Amino acid sequence: MKKAIVIGCPGSGKSTFSRRLAEKTGLPLFYLDTIWHKPDKTNIERSEFDSIHEDILKKDRWIIDGNYSRTLEARYSRCDTVFLFDLPTEVCLSGVEARIGTKREEMPWIEEEFDPEFKQYIIDFPNTKLPQIYELLENRGEKSVYIFKTRAEADEYIEKL
Repeated sequence: MKKAIVIGCPGSGKSTFSRRLAEKTGLPLFYLDTIWHKPDKTNIERSEFDSIHEDILKKDRWIIDGNYSRTLEARYSRCDTVFLFDLPTEVCLSGVEARIGTKREEMPWIEEEFDPEFKQYIIDFPNTKLPQIYELLENRGEKSVYIFKTRAEADEYIEKL
């Protein structure tokens, strides 16, 4: 494993897993949320995001945490390993609720409430985003693909490294 992506529903445990994976492997970790979001809760320009994203993809080794559907195919085409978190919606919702008010290294601000639009995105994720992800995974070629249905499965993978 030299280039890995960690994808799945918000609140599923992607970032926690990504941190642990980076610690175990020594691969540099990039959070797409810290690139896209500014501390004042605005976003950088798409062109700037795309430029930074492309610079990361050119590196020899990386873990990239985040979905960002618009650019997922570019990451997928260059990675050798995929970790997909396909957890129940209730688990993802409670994951986001649990982190409200907590400082996280992958976000440039502390979430103070569960944004209703973000909550709806999570509720819709299994029907709107997950089918597209699984479709992308059908053309896996030589990639290693790991699909976690529980956080315990992700923990077990890390422990075996």
